[in-house]
Amino acid sequence: MMHLEILQVPDCPNMPLLEQRIGQALAGQPIQWELRHVIVEDPRSAELAGMTGSPTLLVDGRDPFAETDQVPSVSCRLYRDATGAVGGAPTVTALRTAFGMDSPATDVRVDSESINPAARCCPADSDPAADLEASRGRATPTGPAETAVHHAILGGFAERGTSPTIEYLEPIARQFDSSATAILRSLHDADVIRTNTSGQIQSAYPFSASPTPHRVHLPSGVEVYAMCAIDALGISSMLGADTTITTSDAGDQAPITISVRGIHAHAQPATAVVYVGSEAAQGPSADICCSHINFFKDRASGEAWATARPNVSGTVLDLDAATNVGAAVFGTLLGT
Repeated sequence: MMHLEILQVPDCPNMPLLEQRIGQALAGQPIQWELRHVIVEDPRSAELAGMTGSPTLLVDGRDPFAETDQVPSVSCRLYRDATGAVGGAPTVTALRTAFGMDSPATDVRVDSESINPAARCCPADSDPAADLEASRGRATPTGPAETAVHHAILGGFAERGTSPTIEYLEPIARQFDSSATAILRSLHDADVIRTNTSGQIQSAYPFSASPTPHRVHLPSGVEVYAMCAIDALGISSMLGADTTITTSDAGDQAPITISVRGIHAHAQPATAVVYVGSEAAQGPSADICCSHINFFKDRASGEAWATARPNVSGTVLDLDAATNVGAAVFGTLLGT
């Protein structure tokens, strides 16, 4: 019997993702196992339990992902995959290794040195939700100047509902002896934002400067457009604010309204789901993923939409799972 323990803070946003991946790693395996959760609420308890950030997984009392520089903590714990991408839980492949299992051939990815990591989104031969999280994790600012400008862009969207101008960003760039144009080009090349041929910001995940089917209402009264369904769900965790999403079924355009508070979401209709898919191609998320990550009124509608598009590969997620993916992708985006 393999004994698994998840050490976590209350309402840890990444716990459901870890639990889901554990289930995927052990599915169909001749291994008897049991899982229990241990709630840790203060640093002293974290030290006694051996939690170096939430969630921490113990396998038969041992942390297989322990690193020498980690210390007991009640903060969020982040994990790097084989490509260096950061996520809120170990990958399915890493979990299989931790459990003493051989990873199946379907977990093998394209050589990371042959393709720009920031240019991959949801490969068709793997878990689309996990790969969306990983691809967005790879697409991050590369230095303090890029981070400062990126934060200003996201803040501009949240405050005004639209993208800030190059002129607005220029004083921030000058603090780093750079220019807004150069930094925006760097962010575009890393797929952190998308710009047009004039260098103007078209999108900064999760926000879109032009209308999309997913309108997100903020407590301030500002309305923003989200690039896709997962992006719309993740805005609440990113801003630490309750949001309301007005959208529609991508198939028959039936209206859908979703209230989001962090990792918790409630929809009308209650059967609403998210389809997470992508084309079998390489490119930025905006081009090959975003139009294939949509809300549907129910699972049957999402599956029918996907069946009619044989060039798209993906999966249907219930609202809770989709909201947790959104929180994992965007929850720490504005962290310092």
